[in-house]
Amino acid sequence: MTKKDKARKTRKIFRARKKIFGTPERPRLSVFRSLNHIYAQIIDDVAGKTLVAASSKSVELADDIKNAKGKVSKSKLVGTLIAKKAVEANIKSVVFDRGLSQYHGRVKAVAEAAREGGLEL
Repeated sequence: MTKKDKARKTRKIFRARKKIFGTPERPRLSVFRSLNHIYAQIIDDVAGKTLVAASSKSVELADDIKNAKGKVSKSKLVGTLIAKKAVEANIKSVVFDRGLSQYHGRVKAVAEAAREGGLEL
């Protein structure tokens, strides 16, 4: 990636972050998608702390991930796990932060599974 492309990517991230901000009442659900894995975390931006986190590498999902076919089905499992952990932590509504990814495929699967699990996005 060239220096110019990195700068463009950084500007795009900051532009998105200006609009999306997590508060203690309504924290931010951040989703990061890599080539093989997906990560989701609920963040309180005021305190700068991660409240709840889940990923396709989570120990809780190890057996289910092995049996899951495809990345989208693994993403659904991550969405249900993050929703379950959030409900246990008394978090009911969040602001959805898709990062640089489009709301499509794996990112959409995490969001829909989190909604089904009881989170309000």
